[in-house]
Amino acid sequence: MGRNDVLDEVFEHFLKGGSLFQDRNVLRNDYVPDILPHRGEQIRYVGEIYAPTLGGSHGSNILVYGKTGTGKTAVIKYVLNRLTHRACEVGAPIKACYVNCRLVNTEYRVLSNLCAALNVKVPFTGLAVGEVFERFRSCLDSHKILFIIILDEIDALVETRGDTLLYKLTRINENLQHSRASIIGISNDLRFKELLDPRVLSSLGEEEIVFRPYNATELRDILLNRAQLAFRDGVLFDGALSLCAALAAAEHGDARRALDLLRVAGELGEREGSGIIMEGHIRLAEKRIEHDRISEALENLPLHSKLVLCSVYLLRKAGVSSAITGDVFEVYGELSGQMGLAPLTQRRVSSLINELDVIGLLNTRVVSMGRYGRTKKVRLSIAHGLIRGSFKGDDRLERLINYTPGCLSVILSKR
Repeated sequence: MGRNDVLDEVFEHFLKGGSLFQDRNVLRNDYVPDILPHRGEQIRYVGEIYAPTLGGSHGSNILVYGKTGTGKTAVIKYVLNRLTHRACEVGAPIKACYVNCRLVNTEYRVLSNLCAALNVKVPFTGLAVGEVFERFRSCLDSHKILFIIILDEIDALVETRGDTLLYKLTRINENLQHSRASIIGISNDLRFKELLDPRVLSSLGEEEIVFRPYNATELRDILLNRAQLAFRDGVLFDGALSLCAALAAAEHGDARRALDLLRVAGELGEREGSGIIMEGHIRLAEKRIEHDRISEALENLPLHSKLVLCSVYLLRKAGVSSAITGDVFEVYGELSGQMGLAPLTQRRVSSLINELDVIGLLNTRVVSMGRYGRTKKVRLSIAHGLIRGSFKGDDRLERLINYTPGCLSVILSKR
């Protein structure tokens, strides 16, 4: 059967079977619903902070904290959508610009996005950051507006680029005559403030809001609200909805995970031609999402983190189920040489191992070695096949996972 025939069969299967969804976009993470259950208190608080802007007053800066999927971004977008709509009705000069700092991850690109919101064209590259900032400041002042800047996942920008841009933005009003700017920083990291210079923190953190995780009951309400919009009548079993909420509540009350589970379960049921979504589809969706999450994490790792992971993989392949950090560092050093890279220090490699442990790719534990002190035991916490599959697209890494380091024989002889 030819490729076109296969596609025709897929398309016909979908068209004849019909869709379980009436609007699957409702279950996407970037969808902002008309109703946000169990976030009325936070909506009111943010609304009270920015309501004075409708009368021409300057709004406070806000820092918003909370784990992933606790409704931070949805609440901010919801309030500002309503605010800017009301501003149009009453003629208040208010404009908002949303920037995701994990996607737009350089100072230049953040400023470019802010300029674009004011209809200022900036070349993709080629200008100094200071020049782009000056263009933004000058244009902002000429617009005579109250400009609200939303920096989502702001910790990603500060961790990689420092807080220089944030400092400039928090001080920008000192150099504006006709406009004013407010900043809303959104972070998943409750320790984000520790990354900031005290001068930046004092300017930025005028107001702080912490979003607690949802519990299973609250997640079920959120899912029910979205499911009524997303699915056709009668396709979603009540038990499937409850299971979805329970699984997400166990994952720290993550509403995004709950919505992803529900959406993927619907897509799996649709592909198999089922007219309903049951608990089994939710279980399958959980496995699919977990696999995809790990694969994405592996593919997006920095190169030296990949080499550390590859080192643990090769040690396990050689029969070392729990390697000590010294063994990992030896193999890593040899792999770095194979790649033509200067290896990092052992202290930095130890930090990378800790980071890989935090995101669930490695498992570490500190053990006592008696009079030799303490050391860290390191082992993989994911399947070998996931590493091989994720590194397959890179010829250099694919060669390394099939490589036998010379230092392995020395490491094994010590055991």
